Amino acid sequence: MTSSDQLADDRPAVGKPDALTPEALADARRNQPRRALVGLAFVLPVAALLAVGAGGPARSLEVLGPPVTFALPIVAMIAFWWEDWPGSLLRGGWSGLSDTALVVAGGAALTLLGRAVTGTAAVPLAAGIFTLMLQLTLVGEGWPLRGRGTYWPGVAALAACWVVGLAAYLGLVRTGLVPGEDYGAWFAVLGAWQMVWYVALRGWPFARIRRRAVRLAIAHSAVLACAAITYALAPPDRVAPVAGAAIASVLVVAMLFEAWPAIRLTPLSGRSLVLVLVAVLTAALATALPPVARWAGVPEPLVAGWTTHTTLNALSLAVILHVAVWRRWPARAGSEP
Repeated sequence: MTSSDQLADDRPAVGKPDALTPEALADARRNQPRRALVGLAFVLPVAALLAVGAGGPARSLEVLGPPVTFALPIVAMIAFWWEDWPGSLLRGGWSGLSDTALVVAGGAALTLLGRAVTGTAAVPLAAGIFTLMLQLTLVGEGWPLRGRGTYWPGVAALAACWVVGLAAYLGLVRTGLVPGEDYGAWFAVLGAWQMVWYVALRGWPFARIRRRAVRLAIAHSAVLACAAITYALAPPDRVAPVAGAAIASVLVVAMLFEAWPAIRLTPLSGRSLVLVLVAVLTAALATALPPVARWAGVPEPLVAGWTTHTTLNALSLAVILHVAVWRRWPARAGSEP
């Protein structure tokens, strides 16, 4: 086993589409970056459609922001818990179409539910639920639900995150203890650190801890501590846009490009390069998107919100859809024997 293979094995046993087994690692080395570049033909148009497709940037933020955010936990359930079911029952593009239809319908239904419960679009509520879903799925390795059935654990995970997320939102935001913007920004920062530790670094170094109880306790504590420190030190008006850019950057670098070219290096060098690439792309997105929003006529109070929507919702969802739901079709289909 090579040093890169050892890096691929240093991860919790959770069902993630970016998991690189030795076979997947060899496949990524053969087909990257060509496969990711082909995938951009899917990712970029979908991201652009979600960012500006509903009558311009500001209108897209208002119309598409809530349903896209509410759809993210459903994407996580399909990709990380159901392993592409029910699309796995079909072949080729029909698989992606069926799952995407389920995501759209579920996102619309949950948006209506969120409005009914809170009386508003409640994007911070949706962001909190999605981040809780990732905390349970990635950091918590799906425990204690994973492995207790085929499909119902994913539904139970989604329902549990909804209950906890709704209780937190009603208890903190609706009572006036925490402004909605601050609530959403906190979960964006938490999501960024989840992506860094569990997608960019693939669970390292927590995966080296053998005892699950100790591993999960340390992992949860470390991720929450990183989020708390970052949130406390970062400029309030830049927290959410930079966190959204970081999440999108991790997904592009580590999921879409499968950490290429870092997968050709030793573990230490590879991890370092991945973090450098993520930092550079994060800075580029966080710096470039606000001027684009102003040039496109987005009112100043909505610039930060549209920037966050474009990265956290539009670009991130497009990458996850392409890789985890569509299984890179048709790029992967063309690369496999």
